[in-house]
Amino acid sequence: MNHHASTTSHHASLDLKAFLEAQRQRVDAALERFLPASDSLEKTVVEAARYSLFAGGKRLRPILCLTAAEVVGGTADEALTAACALEMVHTYSLIHDDLPAMDDDDLRRGRPTNHKVYGEAVAILAGDLLLTEAFGLLADPRIGSNAAVAAERRLRALTILARASGMQGMIAGQVIDLESETREVDLATVEYMHIHKTGALISASLEMGAVLGGGNDQQIQALVQYGRHLGLAFQITDDLLDIEGDPDVMGKPSGSDVAKNKKTYPALLGLARSREMARKHVDRAVDALKTFDEKAEPLRAIARYLLERKA
Repeated sequence: MNHHASTTSHHASLDLKAFLEAQRQRVDAALERFLPASDSLEKTVVEAARYSLFAGGKRLRPILCLTAAEVVGGTADEALTAACALEMVHTYSLIHDDLPAMDDDDLRRGRPTNHKVYGEAVAILAGDLLLTEAFGLLADPRIGSNAAVAAERRLRALTILARASGMQGMIAGQVIDLESETREVDLATVEYMHIHKTGALISASLEMGAVLGGGNDQQIQALVQYGRHLGLAFQITDDLLDIEGDPDVMGKPSGSDVAKNKKTYPALLGLARSREMARKHVDRAVDALKTFDEKAEPLRAIARYLLERKA
C-alpha cells in the first residue's frame, strides 16, 4: 500500500477542530472521574488542584498519547489513564512554574494563577498532589482499563513518565530556564532547555501511548522522533506568540518573556529565523510519520496547525 497516497487522500477529510474537541471532552470526562471534588477535610487542596486542572487547557499531551495508542494499532482506552496522568503532571508543572519563587505570574489562561486564589502553600501542595496522584493513577490495576493492559507495559509507561518529569526531563529544563534569566546563553543551551522543559513531556506522551497500545520498537521510535520535533516547533511558536500574540486570545499579557529576560528563540535568532526553524521542525515531525497510514493523520494535522495557531 502506498502510504503517501493514503495520507493525501485523507488529508482533506480530517476536521482537526472537531477531532481535538471530541478528544478533549473524552479526557475531561476521565479526569473528572479520576480526580473528583472532595467534601472531606482536605477538600481545599483538591479544589485547588481541580481549579488548575480544569482551567481550560488544550489537553495536547493526553490527545497525543491517546492518538499514539491508536496509530500503533491499539485502542485509546488502553492509554486513557496515562493520558490523564500526563495532564496532571503538566498541570502541576504550570502551578509551580507560576509561583513567586519561579516565574511569578498572576494570570494563566485569562484567570488568576493558583497561588493568587489559594495562597502559595496550598498551590505548592496542589502541585504535589497532582504529581503524586498521576503515578498512582497509572500504577493502580483497579483504575480505569489498567487491569486490561499488561503490567509490564504500564511499568514501562511509568518509567517513561518519571524520566520525562524528573532530572532528565522537565526539572532539568526548568532549572536551566531559571538560571538563564541572569546570564547570556547560546542557542545550544536554549535548545537543550526546551527539549527538556517542554519537549520531554510531549515526547513521553507519544512514547507512552505507543507502548500502551502495543507498538513495536520501530513504531515507538518513529513516534518519539515526531514528538521531539513537535516539542521544539511547539516551543518556538510559543515564543513567537509571546511577542506577536493577541493577549485577549492567549489569556495573558504579551511581552512577558522579554520583561523577564527569558532566553527564547526570537531573542537569539530574530522572528524570521525562528519562524523558519519552527517550519523545519514541523516538516521533520511530519516526515517521522511516513511509515504510518491515515490513523496518523491527526498527528500530521496537529504539527501543521502549530504554524498557524493563535493561542
